[in-house]
Amino acid sequence: MANTKEIKNRMNSVKDTQKITNAMYLIASTKMRKAKNELDQTRPYFSALQGEIKRIFRTAKEVESKYFYPADGCSTPDGTYGCLIITADKGLAGAYNQNAIKEAQRLLENHKNTKLFVVGEYGRQFFGQHHIPIEHSFLYTAQNPTMQRAREISTILLEMFDRGELHKIFIVYTDLKNGMAAEAVSTRLLPFHRGQFVTSPKEKVVSTPFEFLPVIGAVLDNVMHSYVSGFIYSALVDSFCSEQNARMTAMNSANQNAEKILADLSVKYNRVRQAAITQEITEVSSGAKAQKRKAAREEQDS
Repeated sequence: MANTKEIKNRMNSVKDTQKITNAMYLIASTKMRKAKNELDQTRPYFSALQGEIKRIFRTAKEVESKYFYPADGCSTPDGTYGCLIITADKGLAGAYNQNAIKEAQRLLENHKNTKLFVVGEYGRQFFGQHHIPIEHSFLYTAQNPTMQRAREISTILLEMFDRGELHKIFIVYTDLKNGMAAEAVSTRLLPFHRGQFVTSPKEKVVSTPFEFLPVIGAVLDNVMHSYVSGFIYSALVDSFCSEQNARMTAMNSANQNAEKILADLSVKYNRVRQAAITQEITEVSSGAKAQKRKAAREEQDS
C-alpha cells in the first residue's frame, strides 16, 4: 500500500492537471461565444442574398445557371466530386475530429473519384498518415475563421467547378444544432437544387418584372459567388463552435473525473494516515506495557 507521501504527491498532480483542464474549459467557452456573435452579425447579409436569389427565380423561373440543376429536374451526370472537410488543429475535443473524418470517408467510399480539400491540421495529419491523397490543403489555422479565408476557399472550389474539373462539391462540417448536441454532416454545396430557393406562398407576388444588367444569368452567377462564400464561412464558424463545445464537454468531464479521483485519494489518504496513527498508538501502548512488566519483574527480583 502506498504511504501518505506518495498519495499526497498523487493528489497534487491531479490538482495541477485539473487547473489546466479548467483553464481550457474557460478558454473554449470564451472562443465559442465570440464565434457565435460574429456569425450572428453576418447572417442577416446572407439571408438577404438568399432573398435576392428567390426574387430572381420568382421573376424568371426558367432561368438557367451552371450552379443549379436544370429546371426540368434532370441531375448532372456523375463525374469528379470535390469534398471540403473541416477539422480542428488539435485533439482534446472528444469525438469531434473522428466524426467529421468518418463522414468524409463514407463519401469517399460511395464515390471513389473524389478530390479532398482539407481545413485543419488534424485532418491533414490523418489523411497523410493513411496515404489518402489531398487535392488542396489550406494551411492556415482552423481557429478563429474569417470571411477572407472563406472567400479564398470558395474561389479555389468555384474555379475548379467552372472549369469542369469538379462536377459536384460537398462540404463536411460539424453542425451545432441546438447549442448542446453537435453532428457531423455532409452537404452538397454545388450544384444547388432550385427547391432550396422556393418562394413562400405568403410572399408578395412580383407584378412588375425586374430589370437585370447585363443579363439575368450573369447577375445570378455573381450573387452565387457571394452566397457560396457565406455558406462556407457559416460552416467554418459552425464547426469552430462545435469544436469548442466538444472541448468544453471533454474538459468538464475531465474536471468531474478529477474530482472523483481526488475524493477516492482523499479517502485512501485518511485511511493510510489513520492506520499509521493507530499503529503508532499500538506501538506506544505496547511499549508502555512492556516497561510495566519489566518494572514488575525487577521488583520481584529485588
